[in-house]
Amino acid sequence: MSDTYDVLVIGAGPAGTSAALRAAELGARVAVVEARRTGGTCVNTGCVPTRVLAKTARLMREVRTADAYGITVTEQTIDWPTTVARVRSTVERVLAAKDEPDRLRAAGVDLVLEGRARFVGPHEVELEASGRTLRAEQVILCVGGHSRRLPVPGAELATLPEHVLDLPRLPRRVAVVGAGNTGAQLVTIFNAFGSDVTLLEVAPRILAQTDAAVSAAVAQAFTEQGVRVVTSVEGVESLRQADDSSGIVLTWRAEGAEHRGTFDDVIMATGWPASVEGLGLDAAGVQVERGRIVVDEYLRTSAAHVFAAGDANGQAMLVQAAHVEAEAAARNAVLGATRRTPHHLLPAGGFTDPDYAGVGLTEDQARARDRDCVVAHVAYDTMERPIIDDRPRGFLKLVADRRRELLLGAHAVGENAVEVIQAVTTAMAAGVDVATLARVEFAYPTYSAVIGVAARQLLAVTPAEVLLAGAGARGSA
Repeated sequence: MSDTYDVLVIGAGPAGTSAALRAAELGARVAVVEARRTGGTCVNTGCVPTRVLAKTARLMREVRTADAYGITVTEQTIDWPTTVARVRSTVERVLAAKDEPDRLRAAGVDLVLEGRARFVGPHEVELEASGRTLRAEQVILCVGGHSRRLPVPGAELATLPEHVLDLPRLPRRVAVVGAGNTGAQLVTIFNAFGSDVTLLEVAPRILAQTDAAVSAAVAQAFTEQGVRVVTSVEGVESLRQADDSSGIVLTWRAEGAEHRGTFDDVIMATGWPASVEGLGLDAAGVQVERGRIVVDEYLRTSAAHVFAAGDANGQAMLVQAAHVEAEAAARNAVLGATRRTPHHLLPAGGFTDPDYAGVGLTEDQARARDRDCVVAHVAYDTMERPIIDDRPRGFLKLVADRRRELLLGAHAVGENAVEVIQAVTTAMAAGVDVATLARVEFAYPTYSAVIGVAARQLLAVTPAEVLLAGAGARGSA
């Protein structure tokens, strides 16, 4: 194994693997350095474990309604150790299926599992476990991110999302701090498991990055399911053990007053800074600001020979974004900086109850660019498949330009929302116009059929309705 490479990739998660394979495909001599195992946060402690827990939560919800279908279930309880074991075994099966070490080796990439890497010069890194030094002309940082605790007294009492599986028992009372994608999914999971859940969020609404209609629909569902949803929190002040050892006392401020509650566990889903500690980025001249590696439009850092892709640069922080960014970074590292990375067609969503997803511009963003854009909104309870499955809560919203030529965005809440949005994303990526989409025949009965209905609704909107919508948007600005 060599000590000198054309491209050195640090990190073997989704971004690192994609970057290494693409760089090798372009003819570079490539090594990937990883501290322990491939797969990154998503497979090992993030998306995959969360999805298995979400599946378990779904099964619990289905069991509770089984009697409506003539199915008798005598007991509805969670065996937490068995659930945890299932999650961990699934992670191992996913890792085995991906088989990334063999994929890398088959592509001629050296996989170096010798501990964390640390820059000791602009082009040199030292490996923690072996002490070996590797040199490369170009470096791609794919180090991912990590959860953080709020800087408040008693923060060490909180559980981070990636440590949920380490909880010794299922909490009866749980507070989730942070209502982004991770926090919202944990709310659904613990609520379905029977926990009493409180959700705290500093923003005026949960899922603040989503379309406002999506945020409102999920928040309403949470409230109806018994979740205490608290938004516009002015700050979390402290955590401490209760005097009678009955739990953790969490104190926060909202509406100008101090509030507190006692919980068995407090989960902090409150940020995702880049995992740069101990990397020695100063030795390479790489700048970090506000917990992320600063990059330009070509994913170059402040050091021209060092690139950063995936969560480390703090842009989209999605697995699908990591793949796109990594391939662009690899191309720019090998062939020169010419490839930009568009993020507007990256679908994203969450497996809550109900599910939600979106791609492209939200309605508010679209109206800020074109006040006369056209919006269609189709409720799930008007579609056959959601009624058949007894999942009528939800909708699909499509946003198009005023000429109805381009889809600008799509947003959904409800069963299979992520899959529905993925189908719309494919149409958007292919440049399919609204009229063409409206003519597509969808299998019956399916959730995706709502796409055709929404597209036809876009075509049916009259010019007067478009002007009225635009005037309403202007009046509310």
